[in-house]
Amino acid sequence: MVVYGMQLPVQSQSTIYAESWEVSAGPADLLAIARAADRAGFDYVASCDHVAIPRRLAGAMSTVWYDPVATLSYLAAATERVRLLSHVAVVGLRHPLLTAKQYATLDHLSAGRLILGVGAGHVREEFEVLGVDFERRGAVLDETIDALRAALGPDEFPDFSGEHFAFGGLGQLPRPAQREVPLWVGGSSPAAVRRAALKGDGWLPQGDPRDRLPARIAKLRALREEAGIVRPLVVGAITEPLYVGDAAWNVGRRVVTGKPEAVAESLRAYGAMGVDQIQVRFRSRSRAELIDQMAAFAAEVAPHLDE
Repeated sequence: MVVYGMQLPVQSQSTIYAESWEVSAGPADLLAIARAADRAGFDYVASCDHVAIPRRLAGAMSTVWYDPVATLSYLAAATERVRLLSHVAVVGLRHPLLTAKQYATLDHLSAGRLILGVGAGHVREEFEVLGVDFERRGAVLDETIDALRAALGPDEFPDFSGEHFAFGGLGQLPRPAQREVPLWVGGSSPAAVRRAALKGDGWLPQGDPRDRLPARIAKLRALREEAGIVRPLVVGAITEPLYVGDAAWNVGRRVVTGKPEAVAESLRAYGAMGVDQIQVRFRSRSRAELIDQMAAFAAEVAPHLDE
């Protein structure tokens, strides 16, 4: 069964994907969209993570990046069932115990709805200003995932010893509501795919086009089989932008659009590749149009994803 979630608008506004109406949007819009996702059966809503954007990248990335812990906690109180995904938290920027404290509290407050998506990060200046070695971020992330497994587990006084981090005899309450918080690993580089295969409960690719996904998924499965890992892995994909129905405006050349049946038929290709969850995004000119698109997708497209 293929489930569907979405990256929230407004909270990150890279020029690659942000719509023009998001510039003047704010908390009320985020709240309305998260509640719409909750009503419409979306599996998760997601929030990104950047501490600070250097001036050299601000034109393309913008500097609008809401903090994911604050954002998801705010939305947790206003929703009931939709899961809360960090896509992705650059956990190597912070000590694992600090990350564990924040996200354990979020999971506790949301009654166990957290999915902790993690990634290596790519903005050198963020690492440098926080005193973290950018060149070793991959190795640090590998160890951080292991440390987070311990720190987010059931023990009030978790123990961990590694090359970069060590802790023991330090208690943290509240514990997460989930006995095991799902850890999804983001990225599409060979190192990220290996990390997801060997350390993750899920894989969040970085916008791979359809023709590249089958080989990456096959690599994931082969690495897990070689390592003797038998627990399930949630394989994700980010779809092309969508517009359900016949648009009365130019939605763009690379958009999957048309009647709901045609959109569903196109998206079923992901399930055929072995994808378990798709992250959908919609073209829109306003908050109202986005919510209408979400409702149309849930009612008219999603029921046909597994046919």
